Amino acid sequence: MKEEESLMSTQTQLLHYWGNTPEQEYYNLQGIKASKSFYTSPRGLKLFTRQWLPLLSPPRGLIFMVHGYGNDISWTFQATPIFLAQQGFACFALDLEGHGQSHGLRAFVPDVHLVVQDCLAFFTLVKQQEPQFLNVPCFLYGESMGGAICLLIHFAEPEAFQGAILVAPMCKISDKVKPRWPIPQILTFVARFFPSLAIVPTADLMYKSVKVEEKKIIANMNPMRYRGKPRLGTVVELLKVTEYVSQRLGDVSLPFIVLHGSADVVTDPNVSRALYEEAKSEDKTIKIYEGMMHSLLFGETDQNVDIVRADILSWLNHRCHA
Repeated sequence: MKEEESLMSTQTQLLHYWGNTPEQEYYNLQGIKASKSFYTSPRGLKLFTRQWLPLLSPPRGLIFMVHGYGNDISWTFQATPIFLAQQGFACFALDLEGHGQSHGLRAFVPDVHLVVQDCLAFFTLVKQQEPQFLNVPCFLYGESMGGAICLLIHFAEPEAFQGAILVAPMCKISDKVKPRWPIPQILTFVARFFPSLAIVPTADLMYKSVKVEEKKIIANMNPMRYRGKPRLGTVVELLKVTEYVSQRLGDVSLPFIVLHGSADVVTDPNVSRALYEEAKSEDKTIKIYEGMMHSLLFGETDQNVDIVRADILSWLNHRCHA
């Protein structure tokens, strides 16, 4: 708590994680095109979406991106699709139910499988909306909880994507942040009656995810970041889903690269190792970064972020036309 108060006291409010440069002006400076809109899913949920496109050439690949728990696509998450768009890839993402600017009770995800269907419907629409997207390889990209959702998307539509980039995927919640027995059993019982109650005793994961102190300040400025305690129904659902995914690692068949920090205490790098070992994919790559934490693509030093970016870009370049 003292750490959070200290960070808050040193903040000067920014409009965007990069500063106060207006969005479109910043995108122009970065040499990309970008836009945002709302999409209504088949179940009637209004979801906020963004796209980041190469400026001067047709895309070499389409990347469909899924953020993590409590996060959104409008703050530091943007750094990665901006970078990928500069390298010739078209990136698309949506704020999940209850996150960012999408509708739903904040950070309440009572059924992850409905979220999977939201993502699939949106990604399918994107693929069909532009002639230039036809016959272009399509990839999933997921961070943390988004990594687990990407695997669920793959299980639902095994042939729909040509590969996946899984960044610290939440295939299992780390024992270091998971409530200890008998708390999970008690929470599961209470969640039957009060699923939206925000009372789960868990520390703010941002402080366990971001290594660089100055970047904690920037991450904490995110006006859309969920700062409350996790909701009972969300925690029970994530425990159930991660258990399901961890039991189906052997069913993963698409090409993938999984990237994880050895010092991650939010999601378990050993489960990423198990994914690599057990997946039946013939094309699979694993990168474990010694000493790195959960937020690989923002929270580390700039030098470390560049290392992770280079590994992702190299993997994509080997699977797309130049």
